[in-house]
Amino acid sequence: MATSLPALPGSRTDPDGSALVRVLSYNIRSMRDDTHALARVISACDPDLVLLQEAPRFFRWRKKLARLARATNLVILTGGATAAGPAILCNLRATVERTEDVLLPLTPGLHRRGFATAVVRFGGARLGVLSCHLSLEKNERYEQGGMLLDRLAGLGTPHAVAGGDLNERPAGRTFRRIADGLQDCWATAPWGSEYTSTPTDPHQRIDAIFATKGIEVLGCGVPVNQLGITGADLRAATDHLPLLAALRIPAS
Repeated sequence: MATSLPALPGSRTDPDGSALVRVLSYNIRSMRDDTHALARVISACDPDLVLLQEAPRFFRWRKKLARLARATNLVILTGGATAAGPAILCNLRATVERTEDVLLPLTPGLHRRGFATAVVRFGGARLGVLSCHLSLEKNERYEQGGMLLDRLAGLGTPHAVAGGDLNERPAGRTFRRIADGLQDCWATAPWGSEYTSTPTDPHQRIDAIFATKGIEVLGCGVPVNQLGITGADLRAATDHLPLLAALRIPAS
């Protein structure tokens, strides 16, 4: 297992037009915890894309999400209440082609779920992006896994990434359904820690980042040894641990 995430050069663009991109997936529990610790963790990961789950979606949700973006030197790409929780932040490397927030079918008695999606460019690399938070109910979750694959394919990009809180471990049928069609980034190039839940007792992997087959996964895992991240901040920020991936996206 790799001991450190591959260093990414300042330009993060190769001569052949491919782009090195850091993708962070993070359930932030509606920013109900220590938002300063949360901002420090995200900033230390130096992400190009942040796939959030449980972004603020009620009273003054836009202002709360904008405050987090400012504190981490990022901008809001899409999502929040309009996607029922998932959201995407990005840095200024990303050129945005389009965004779309998708609300999934509502099962009576269960929470509304949705996807935050976008198409972006990093230099010569064109990338579809999706953030998700799947259902706690296993049958609904399985259907949402199929919708995720369909939505990702429907973005019309040669390469795509998806990340989020699956509410399921790798042996579960929904996790397997998604991993059958995409690369499970941690399983492809494990780095750091595997388990994302809980910060005080990490014992299960229920969060994941997936990539289409043409993307090179350089490393993926919980950034427990990342410079600038402390155990205290990870425990204080939210009730999940973040998942960070370094990816090489081919030129489109």
